[in-house]
Amino acid sequence: MAASGLLNTREVAQEYVSTGVGLLAGTSILLLTMLWGTCVIVGSVQSSKPTISNTSSSRLLSWFTEFRVTTDLQTSYTARIMGLSVIPFLILQIPKVFNSNSGEYLTVLISLVVSVASLLIYFFYQIFEPWIQKRRLEYVKCNEGLLRILQLVQERALGIILTGDGAPNINAIQRLFEEIDEDGDDCISPSEVRKLLLDIKSTGMNINKDSASEELIKVLDLNDDKKITKEEFVHTFTKWLEETKYAMEKRYFTINSLKRIDQVFHPFVESKRKEREMKRNLMSEIVSHLQSVALGNLIKEDGTPDLLAIRRLFEDIDRDEDNCISKDELKELMKKIEIGKISWDVDEAAEKIIEALDTSGDQMIDEKEFAEGIVRWSINPPENVTPVSTRSQDDNNRRTPWEEVDKLLKDEKTNAVDKSSWAWFKAIMSMVLGVAILSVLAEPLTQSVQNFSEDAGIPSFFVSFVLAPLATNARAATSAITTACRKKSITTSLTFSEIYGGVFMNNVLGCSVLLFLVYARGLTWEFSAEVLVVLITCAIMSLAVSFRSDFPLWTSFMAFLLYPFSLFLVYVFNDVLDHV
Repeated sequence: MAASGLLNTREVAQEYVSTGVGLLAGTSILLLTMLWGTCVIVGSVQSSKPTISNTSSSRLLSWFTEFRVTTDLQTSYTARIMGLSVIPFLILQIPKVFNSNSGEYLTVLISLVVSVASLLIYFFYQIFEPWIQKRRLEYVKCNEGLLRILQLVQERALGIILTGDGAPNINAIQRLFEEIDEDGDDCISPSEVRKLLLDIKSTGMNINKDSASEELIKVLDLNDDKKITKEEFVHTFTKWLEETKYAMEKRYFTINSLKRIDQVFHPFVESKRKEREMKRNLMSEIVSHLQSVALGNLIKEDGTPDLLAIRRLFEDIDRDEDNCISKDELKELMKKIEIGKISWDVDEAAEKIIEALDTSGDQMIDEKEFAEGIVRWSINPPENVTPVSTRSQDDNNRRTPWEEVDKLLKDEKTNAVDKSSWAWFKAIMSMVLGVAILSVLAEPLTQSVQNFSEDAGIPSFFVSFVLAPLATNARAATSAITTACRKKSITTSLTFSEIYGGVFMNNVLGCSVLLFLVYARGLTWEFSAEVLVVLITCAIMSLAVSFRSDFPLWTSFMAFLLYPFSLFLVYVFNDVLDHV
């Protein structure tokens, strides 16, 4: 925004400031209303036993009051810090309060100084009072604790806890339960959980066994009877494994974390690798056989496919002439192939061929799928197909997340961190290049908002207020909602802390950039109404969440209502009260 405003005329810069104010206001209000309310809904848990109601309205009312989220005290502290971010907005209202425009630039300058000072104070506060970073480390430790448990399980479960296809090994998990249940009463008590955590701590994990055991019991004990039955243990542990597999696929874990779960998931990774190697070698044999049947290459000298030859092959395999190759017809084909040194089951091989060629998912291969698949595999001829010990570049590009994880684990063992001067220079230059690219791309992005608003006949403020925040905050919102879905006190607290911290940075940093642009270019400040709406929304939410830690489900709908109410306030202040 600053780059676009400084490199254009004053009129264009004024429009860019309008877009920036809309983005600032829309982002803060979106985070505190729609995202906050959504996290309350997905993160809420039942705080008491359900009440028995005869009417649907009574049941609905009890649902709104019994389900809630609970945050810790430090989340309230973060909300109070967020409330301080509206001080520059409050200063900007002074000329309107006294109905005077004579001190407008002085007010802008004071607000700019306060914004920059607030930003620097926030940075230094985290350096000298690093409790915010410690909270994030606690979140990491929470995940690390789960990984330690998985690692310990692998050692004590008397067998792998994942089958070859990645499914949880129920028998191994049940054997682990029986080993933890030392008194044999078919229930795991708090003392037995603490003993398990002592074993985990002995592996090097620095955890508080008392608080960790309470949290672990809270997760495993589904009916709140302070005991963990075998059914509860198997159900929850199976869910943990599925969540960990998903997190590995999405790359939520660090290399050190992946090291710890490598022994748990290594059989599954190896199974997937062998499956891919089998499919590749199988297809190479198929291509070799089909080329020998066709009495020549299926690809012409100019690199284009010989469609006539491929069609003849398709018709030869399609014995029932239904224009599709079935599994039975593939099995007949496999019986004709000279297997050589490679051995496979005919049924399994036919299934793998269908997986490789069937793009529609109907378990049949039509002529188009056959032609495209044969062309694709013929471009990598059999003699160039990599054996089991190596990989082609194309295979690297199509490597599954599981194999990428395994590769990262192996690479990390052999590669040390480069701390040379050249490495530092490259890192710094990469940052400079990133800033330069951002400066170049900022103007087209801002111009796109302007063009869309002109074509749609909508003020650019409302486009940047509604649409732009949705696009720029989609990833952060998805991450927050996913974390809140875990329905744990610590992750819920950290989710709301991230929201409040994001609003603080958006308010202070955004205000600093916009006020700098207004002051540097001598622009007119005519956005008092917009920042007043942000001030009101942030003040309401800050007061509501700073002094309580318990939020029933109905509070989410109150937050939702704040979003259209804020739009209504912008209209009232701008068009009715002329508060500009």
